[in-house]
Order: sequence, then structure tokens, then C-alpha cells
Amino acid sequence: MRLILLGPPGAGKGTQAQRLVAKHGLVQLSTGEMLRAAAEAGTPIGVRAQEMMARGELVPDDMVVAIVSARIEEPDARRGFILDGFPRTVPQAHALDRMLKEKGCELDAVIELKVDEGVLLKRIEKRIAETKARGETLRADDDPEVLHRRLLAYRDQTAPLATYYQLQSVLRSVDGMAPIPQVGSAIDRVLRGAAVKKPPARAPEKRAKTSAGKGGKRSGRGTSTAGVKNAARKPLKTKANTAKSGGRKGAGRKAPARKSPSRRRLTKRR
Repeated sequence: MRLILLGPPGAGKGTQAQRLVAKHGLVQLSTGEMLRAAAEAGTPIGVRAQEMMARGELVPDDMVVAIVSARIEEPDARRGFILDGFPRTVPQAHALDRMLKEKGCELDAVIELKVDEGVLLKRIEKRIAETKARGETLRADDDPEVLHRRLLAYRDQTAPLATYYQLQSVLRSVDGMAPIPQVGSAIDRVLRGAAVKKPPARAPEKRAKTSAGKGGKRSGRGTSTAGVKNAARKPLKTKANTAKSGGRKGAGRKAPARKSPSRRRLTKRR
């Protein structure tokens, strides 16, 4: 099972991804974590990515795809995976499609958690107030201004992916504003439908029935199966076969047509 969860920051993608990992034994693949792991492992791509991130540069799509490609080849990802944070743009989605096609696989579903951005902002404001009331430290992303900028970036860069995957008939939308258990149930229904989507094994083609009897005689336009088999058993008339059967030399050749007597007389007179 290969999935992508789409949705703006705060839509609950992380919560649902963890639930799917526990239920189906999938692997949650975060591009950020994969980049850091490749850098710590000292792979050539990881070292290059780390240098670029240290300079504040964006890692090119081809490098990210290469890291994702290597990661999904590992044993723990054979049962399936959930992509987290990738793809973020339509060009990245194109690159992901090419990579999966080369591996002979495809996405089972892209699940979009649809939410109201205004409600998200109210949620984070409420969470900030409750955290301060308990005297706890705020998270780095517990800031309405930060969330607002992230929502704008999502709207400009990532939201077009919904249309891209809708055209591929793999996008399924779920109401992300519902309670968490209801969102999980809706996602489970989507996945059951995705499992049915896969085409069944093709049944062997049935031979066309004809009205011919066992003798294999031709009926209408078609030829019976028996007639085809009998024709296949007969040897072709070739020079080699004619020679072996003791026939005269050139017996297999077609004799030239003789001119009629009247035709010869007319020729002489002329």
C-alpha cells in the first residue's frame, strides 16, 4: 500500500499517518528525516544535501527523489509506505511518478484532508492560550503568524497537487474537520476502495463457438477449431517435400496455360 496524505499544516496528517502505520504496518517516510539520515550515513547524496541545506539552499527535486527511491527499496518499506512532506509541488509529483514507474509500481491512493483555514487559525490560538495557562513552553510552530505564512505557501505550491492527482483518478477527499475517529474511519473506507481498484487477473479467452460439427467444417465466416488443427497437421507443398515423395521434378510448379486452337490459328494468319 503506497499512500500520500495531502492537507495544509494543522489538518491532522501526522495523527492519521501514525494510526495507519500502527494498523497496517506501513512506514511513514518524511523527506526531512530521510535527508538527515542520508547525511548522517555519509552517502554522496546525503553529504551534498547537507551542504546545500547548510547554505540555506533548497535540495533539488532529483536529489530528493533519489533519496526516496533508495529508502523505499529497504525491507521495512516492502509492505507499503506513507509519504510525508513529499511531493510538495507538481514537478516533484511528476518526478515521483517517473521513479515509481521505473520500479513497476504506482500509488494506491492520495488522500486529501479538507479543512477550513479559518478554523485552523482559531485552533492554534486556542492551543496557545491553553499552553500558556498551564505554564508550558510553546512549540516553535505555535504562532498564528507562522501558521498563516505556512498556509499561504501550501496554497501556492502544494494545493495544485489535488487537481494533478484528481486527473489521475487516485485522489480521494476526506472531511478533515470531523472528529479524529471519524476521519480515520473515512480514510479506512478509502483504502478499502483502493484495494478493490486493482484489476483482477485476466481470465483465459474463450474460443468462439461455431455451428460446425465435429468434422471441423466451415460455418459462415468462421472456421472451426478442428479444421484449423487438421490444416496445421498437413505438410506444406515445397520442393523438398515433393522430392522426398518421389514426385517428378517441377511437379509442384503450376503448368503454363495452353493457348486454345482458335487462338493459334489467328496468330498464324497475322
